[in-house]
Amino acid sequence: MPKETTPGDAPNPQHGREAVSAAVRAQILATEHWSLLGTRGTTWTEVMSRISIHLTVASAGLVVLALVAQFTGFGTSFNILAIGLASTILLLGTLTGVRVSNASVDDHALIAGMNRIRAAYLAIDPGLTPYFVATSHDDPAGVMETYTLSARRHVVSHVVGSTNMFMSIVNSIVAGVLGALVAHAANTAPTWIAVIGSLSALAYFGMALGISVRTFARPPIDAHFPTTPE
Repeated sequence: MPKETTPGDAPNPQHGREAVSAAVRAQILATEHWSLLGTRGTTWTEVMSRISIHLTVASAGLVVLALVAQFTGFGTSFNILAIGLASTILLLGTLTGVRVSNASVDDHALIAGMNRIRAAYLAIDPGLTPYFVATSHDDPAGVMETYTLSARRHVVSHVVGSTNMFMSIVNSIVAGVLGALVAHAANTAPTWIAVIGSLSALAYFGMALGISVRTFARPPIDAHFPTTPE
Protein backbone atom coordinates (compact mmCIF):
# COMPACT_ATOMS: atom_id res chain seq x y z
CA MET A 1 0.00 0.00 0.00
CA PRO A 2 1.64 3.28 -1.11
CA LYS A 3 2.05 6.00 1.45
CA GLU A 4 -0.69 8.59 1.25
CA THR A 5 0.47 11.93 -0.07
CA THR A 6 -1.06 15.37 0.09
CA PRO A 7 -0.46 18.16 -2.42
CA GLY A 8 1.70 19.99 0.07
CA ASP A 9 3.84 16.89 0.54
CA ALA A 10 4.42 16.33 -3.19
CA PRO A 11 7.95 15.10 -3.94
CA ASN A 12 10.29 17.96 -4.73
CA PRO A 13 12.88 17.10 -7.44
CA GLN A 14 15.03 19.93 -6.07
CA HIS A 15 15.41 18.24 -2.67
CA GLY A 16 18.89 18.93 -1.37
CA ARG A 17 19.40 21.84 -3.75
CA GLU A 18 18.10 25.38 -3.97
CA ALA A 19 14.35 25.22 -4.67
CA VAL A 20 13.19 26.66 -7.97
CA SER A 21 10.63 29.45 -8.12
CA ALA A 22 6.91 28.79 -8.28
CA ALA A 23 6.82 30.18 -11.82
CA VAL A 24 9.40 27.65 -13.05
CA ARG A 25 7.59 24.81 -11.29
CA ALA A 26 4.31 25.85 -12.92
CA GLN A 27 6.01 25.96 -16.33
CA ILE A 28 7.42 22.44 -15.88
CA LEU A 29 4.03 21.14 -14.77
CA ALA A 30 2.28 22.83 -17.70
CA THR A 31 4.74 21.20 -20.13
CA GLU A 32 3.97 17.77 -18.67
CA HIS A 33 0.25 18.57 -18.73
CA TRP A 34 0.31 19.38 -22.43
CA SER A 35 2.40 16.27 -23.09
CA LEU A 36 -0.29 14.10 -21.49
CA LEU A 37 -3.01 15.91 -23.44
CA GLY A 38 -1.12 15.37 -26.70
CA THR A 39 -0.60 11.69 -25.94
CA ARG A 40 -4.28 11.27 -25.14
CA GLY A 41 -5.36 12.95 -28.37
CA THR A 42 -2.95 10.88 -30.47
CA THR A 43 -4.08 7.65 -28.81
CA TRP A 44 -7.77 8.18 -29.47
CA THR A 45 -7.17 9.39 -33.01
CA GLU A 46 -5.41 6.10 -33.74
CA VAL A 47 -8.16 4.11 -32.00
CA MET A 48 -10.94 5.82 -33.97
CA SER A 49 -9.01 5.12 -37.17
CA ARG A 50 -8.85 1.43 -36.25
CA ILE A 51 -12.59 1.37 -35.57
CA SER A 52 -13.32 3.07 -38.89
CA ILE A 53 -11.22 0.47 -40.73
CA HIS A 54 -13.05 -2.35 -38.96
CA LEU A 55 -16.50 -0.96 -39.78
CA THR A 56 -15.43 -0.37 -43.40
CA VAL A 57 -14.32 -4.00 -43.72
CA ALA A 58 -17.61 -5.19 -42.18
CA SER A 59 -19.62 -3.04 -44.61
CA ALA A 60 -17.59 -4.27 -47.57
CA GLY A 61 -18.19 -7.86 -46.45
CA LEU A 62 -21.96 -7.30 -46.50
CA VAL A 63 -21.75 -5.84 -50.00
CA VAL A 64 -19.70 -8.84 -51.22
CA LEU A 65 -22.23 -11.28 -49.76
CA ALA A 66 -25.11 -9.42 -51.40
CA LEU A 67 -23.42 -9.56 -54.82
CA VAL A 68 -22.51 -13.23 -54.45
CA ALA A 69 -26.06 -14.11 -53.40
CA GLN A 70 -27.41 -12.51 -56.58
CA PHE A 71 -25.28 -14.78 -58.78
CA THR A 72 -25.01 -18.03 -56.81
CA GLY A 73 -28.00 -17.95 -54.47
CA PHE A 74 -27.84 -19.11 -50.88
CA GLY A 75 -26.12 -22.40 -51.51
CA THR A 76 -22.96 -24.05 -50.29
CA SER A 77 -20.64 -21.48 -51.89
CA PHE A 78 -22.49 -18.65 -50.21
CA ASN A 79 -22.37 -20.39 -46.80
CA ILE A 80 -18.61 -20.98 -47.05
CA LEU A 81 -17.97 -17.37 -48.08
CA ALA A 82 -20.30 -15.99 -45.40
CA ILE A 83 -18.65 -18.04 -42.64
CA GLY A 84 -15.18 -17.01 -43.83
CA LEU A 85 -16.06 -13.32 -43.98
CA ALA A 86 -17.85 -13.39 -40.62
CA SER A 87 -14.85 -15.11 -39.03
CA THR A 88 -12.49 -12.52 -40.50
CA ILE A 89 -14.67 -9.62 -39.37
CA LEU A 90 -14.95 -11.10 -35.88
CA LEU A 91 -11.18 -11.56 -35.66
CA LEU A 92 -10.52 -7.97 -36.77
CA GLY A 93 -13.21 -6.73 -34.39
CA THR A 94 -11.72 -8.66 -31.48
CA LEU A 95 -8.27 -7.21 -32.15
CA THR A 96 -9.80 -3.75 -32.42
CA GLY A 97 -11.64 -4.34 -29.13
CA VAL A 98 -8.35 -5.29 -27.47
CA ARG A 99 -6.82 -2.05 -28.73
CA VAL A 100 -9.78 -0.06 -27.43
CA SER A 101 -9.47 -1.75 -24.03
CA ASN A 102 -5.75 -1.01 -23.85
CA ALA A 103 -6.37 2.59 -24.88
CA SER A 104 -9.01 2.92 -22.15
CA VAL A 105 -6.51 1.74 -19.54
CA ASP A 106 -3.93 4.19 -20.89
CA ASP A 107 -6.55 6.94 -20.86
CA HIS A 108 -7.29 6.21 -17.20
CA ALA A 109 -3.60 6.65 -16.41
CA LEU A 110 -3.40 9.87 -18.45
CA ILE A 111 -6.44 11.35 -16.69
CA ALA A 112 -5.01 10.35 -13.31
CA GLY A 113 -1.72 12.00 -14.29
CA MET A 114 -3.45 15.25 -15.21
CA ASN A 115 -5.39 15.17 -11.94
CA ARG A 116 -2.08 14.70 -10.14
CA ILE A 117 -0.62 17.72 -11.95
CA ARG A 118 -3.70 19.70 -10.98
CA ALA A 119 -2.94 18.80 -7.36
CA ALA A 120 0.54 20.25 -7.86
CA TYR A 121 -0.98 23.46 -9.22
CA LEU A 122 -3.06 23.71 -6.06
CA ALA A 123 0.04 23.11 -3.94
CA ILE A 124 1.58 26.17 -5.59
CA ASP A 125 -1.58 28.27 -5.24
CA PRO A 126 -4.45 26.78 -3.18
CA GLY A 127 -6.60 29.76 -4.13
CA LEU A 128 -7.13 28.23 -7.61
CA THR A 129 -9.48 25.57 -6.23
CA PRO A 130 -12.77 27.35 -7.14
CA TYR A 131 -11.63 27.75 -10.77
CA PHE A 132 -11.01 24.08 -11.57
CA VAL A 133 -13.88 22.12 -13.11
CA ALA A 134 -11.96 18.82 -12.95
CA THR A 135 -10.72 17.33 -9.71
CA SER A 136 -7.20 17.05 -8.32
CA HIS A 137 -7.58 13.47 -7.03
CA ASP A 138 -5.83 10.66 -8.92
CA ASP A 139 -7.73 7.64 -7.55
CA PRO A 140 -10.47 5.87 -9.59
CA ALA A 141 -13.18 8.06 -8.01
CA GLY A 142 -11.25 11.18 -8.98
CA VAL A 143 -10.67 9.91 -12.53
CA MET A 144 -14.38 9.21 -12.95
CA GLU A 145 -15.21 12.65 -11.55
CA THR A 146 -12.97 14.21 -14.20
CA TYR A 147 -14.50 12.02 -16.93
CA THR A 148 -18.01 13.12 -16.01
CA LEU A 149 -17.03 16.67 -14.98
CA SER A 150 -18.44 16.01 -11.50
CA ALA A 151 -21.86 14.98 -12.91
CA ARG A 152 -21.87 11.61 -11.14
CA ARG A 153 -25.46 10.91 -12.18
CA HIS A 154 -24.15 10.31 -15.72
CA VAL A 155 -21.67 7.55 -14.76
CA VAL A 156 -23.92 4.76 -16.06
CA SER A 157 -24.51 6.51 -19.37
CA HIS A 158 -20.75 7.03 -19.76
CA VAL A 159 -20.13 3.31 -19.26
CA VAL A 160 -22.97 2.20 -21.55
CA GLY A 161 -22.02 4.70 -24.24
CA SER A 162 -18.28 4.03 -24.06
CA THR A 163 -16.20 2.98 -27.06
CA ASN A 164 -15.36 -0.27 -25.30
CA MET A 165 -19.06 -1.12 -24.91
CA PHE A 166 -19.68 -0.17 -28.55
CA MET A 167 -17.02 -2.58 -29.81
CA SER A 168 -18.24 -5.35 -27.49
CA ILE A 169 -21.79 -5.06 -28.83
CA VAL A 170 -20.71 -4.94 -32.49
CA ASN A 171 -18.46 -7.97 -32.04
CA SER A 172 -21.19 -9.84 -30.17
CA ILE A 173 -23.59 -9.30 -33.06
CA VAL A 174 -21.01 -10.63 -35.51
CA ALA A 175 -20.37 -13.62 -33.21
CA GLY A 176 -24.10 -14.35 -33.16
CA VAL A 177 -24.31 -14.18 -36.94
CA LEU A 178 -21.29 -16.47 -37.25
CA GLY A 179 -22.85 -19.00 -34.88
CA ALA A 180 -26.10 -18.93 -36.86
CA LEU A 181 -24.24 -19.37 -40.16
CA VAL A 182 -22.35 -22.39 -38.85
CA ALA A 183 -25.59 -23.89 -37.52
CA HIS A 184 -27.31 -23.28 -40.86
CA ALA A 185 -24.43 -24.91 -42.76
CA ALA A 186 -24.87 -27.96 -40.52
CA ASN A 187 -28.54 -28.22 -41.59
CA THR A 188 -29.82 -27.36 -38.12
CA ALA A 189 -33.51 -26.69 -37.61
CA PRO A 190 -34.47 -23.00 -37.98
CA THR A 191 -35.48 -22.69 -34.33
CA TRP A 192 -32.10 -24.01 -33.18
CA ILE A 193 -30.31 -21.71 -35.61
CA ALA A 194 -31.85 -18.72 -33.81
CA VAL A 195 -31.02 -20.21 -30.41
CA ILE A 196 -27.41 -20.97 -31.33
CA GLY A 197 -26.96 -17.49 -32.83
CA SER A 198 -28.35 -15.83 -29.70
CA LEU A 199 -26.24 -17.97 -27.38
CA SER A 200 -23.11 -17.21 -29.42
CA ALA A 201 -23.76 -13.48 -29.17
CA LEU A 202 -24.45 -13.67 -25.42
CA ALA A 203 -21.39 -15.85 -24.80
CA TYR A 204 -19.11 -13.42 -26.64
CA PHE A 205 -20.59 -10.40 -24.87
CA GLY A 206 -20.25 -12.11 -21.48
CA MET A 207 -16.62 -12.95 -22.20
CA ALA A 208 -15.86 -9.39 -23.35
CA LEU A 209 -17.62 -7.93 -20.31
CA GLY A 210 -15.77 -10.24 -17.93
CA ILE A 211 -12.40 -9.32 -19.44
CA SER A 212 -13.24 -5.62 -19.20
CA VAL A 213 -14.24 -5.91 -15.55
CA ARG A 214 -11.00 -7.71 -14.69
CA THR A 215 -8.98 -5.22 -16.73
CA PHE A 216 -10.41 -2.18 -14.97
CA ALA A 217 -10.61 -3.76 -11.52
CA ARG A 218 -7.16 -2.45 -10.62
CA PRO A 219 -6.10 1.13 -11.42
CA PRO A 220 -3.11 1.33 -13.80
CA ILE A 221 -1.22 3.66 -11.44
CA ASP A 222 -1.22 4.05 -7.66
CA ALA A 223 -3.06 7.03 -6.20
CA HIS A 224 -1.05 9.68 -4.36
CA PHE A 225 -3.95 12.11 -3.85
CA PRO A 226 -7.03 9.99 -3.05
CA THR A 227 -10.50 11.47 -2.81
CA THR A 228 -11.00 10.05 0.68
CA PRO A 229 -7.76 9.92 2.72
CA GLU A 230 -7.24 6.55 4.40
